[in-house]
Amino acid sequence: MKHITCWLDFISPYAYLAFEKLPDALKGLSYQVDYRPVLFAGLLKHHGQLGPAEIRPKRDWTYRQVLWAAHANGIPMELPAGHPFNPLALLRLAVACGESGLANRYVCETLFRHVWRGGADAEDAARLQALQAQLQPRRDAASSEVKAELKANTEAAIAHGVFGVPTFEVDGRLFWGFDGLPMLRGYLDGAEWFAGGAWEAAAALPVRTSR
Repeated sequence: MKHITCWLDFISPYAYLAFEKLPDALKGLSYQVDYRPVLFAGLLKHHGQLGPAEIRPKRDWTYRQVLWAAHANGIPMELPAGHPFNPLALLRLAVACGESGLANRYVCETLFRHVWRGGADAEDAARLQALQAQLQPRRDAASSEVKAELKANTEAAIAHGVFGVPTFEVDGRLFWGFDGLPMLRGYLDGAEWFAGGAWEAAAALPVRTSR
């Protein structure tokens, strides 16, 4: 049985799409998935990047492209009332529902669909209160313990080389993005390509210039 770590943030439409499609992508395999919420903004800050929604032309394309991808894959999706938004309340709630920085699939599904179905405001106080009542977290989402676990998750993701969400880690290899699911499946199926040296060679390509 393969162990997969899924690093995610509910702010990401690609994380939502990948989360919804993951069971189909892994059908027929023996696996365990650990869902670890991280602060995507923390990854961006560490790597000195802007998010897709912070670059106006890329923002427009991202929303169009994810809506098309959802349509093409039969995944219900509506953009929230505003995006980007502050996901900390959702991330902390996810962590508060679990232990050791993990969240189960039901909790993640509930939070992803809170954002990406219905077109409502992801930060609306009444909706967040309803989520609390529905999920009944084991711990106080505003506690220092929960905040520390979310921070630790983000720091661990960075230490593992994660730069974006969703990222799926298995056997020390990172598979990034919704469109990385077929590659993840290929690896888990034992595709010969992964034993041919191309994976390692890609990381060894020399840098000719930098800015």
